[in-house]
Amino acid sequence: MSTINITPPREPAVRRRFLIAGGAVLAIAVAAIVAFAFVADDAVSDQAEQDKKCCWKSGATPHWMSETMGLRIPAAASDRRAGYKTSSRYDIGVLSFTLPSREADTYLSRLVPEDQEMIANLHPEPKGYEPMAPFAHLGLPEPETLVKGARQIGFCPDGLTSPEGRRLRYCVDLFAHEFAPGSTRFYVRSTIEPGVTPPAADGPGK
Repeated sequence: MSTINITPPREPAVRRRFLIAGGAVLAIAVAAIVAFAFVADDAVSDQAEQDKKCCWKSGATPHWMSETMGLRIPAAASDRRAGYKTSSRYDIGVLSFTLPSREADTYLSRLVPEDQEMIANLHPEPKGYEPMAPFAHLGLPEPETLVKGARQIGFCPDGLTSPEGRRLRYCVDLFAHEFAPGSTRFYVRSTIEPGVTPPAADGPGK
């Protein structure tokens, strides 16, 4: 009795070529996506690095910065400093001034919302920390690195009813640092909509 060998039909050559070509196309597409992701990440990193190095505008006096933020500087404040930085995504204003600690506490009680409380900087940034708009531009340490005598808070103008907060125009991050007995320095940073232009360098003074 003879044995009959049944051999499975071979896959058509056209189909094999189609599968091979499809796999190659898929591999190329995946490689392109990965390459694009790396390029995009590099572009974002490069842009962020450029934004860090650029672009402080002249004319951003403490008076103008105070008016732009909507944050009043008390008349007794000294050592007033300000800066305004533009970037590809948003602008940032920084403002600093010093008050006697007793007056600083009074000012804060009229500014900070009743339902919020300033907290200690329990997780300070390491030495060398450089935010997008560093206070080093004003010749000051970065408040995020301060611990002893430092308090911080952030709040926005939406629904803010505190006496000093009613005039606030932008969200702010605020640090109060008693850097010497009886002297408290304020650090205020605010993200501001693009297109705001500081006055000429000889505009309103301090």
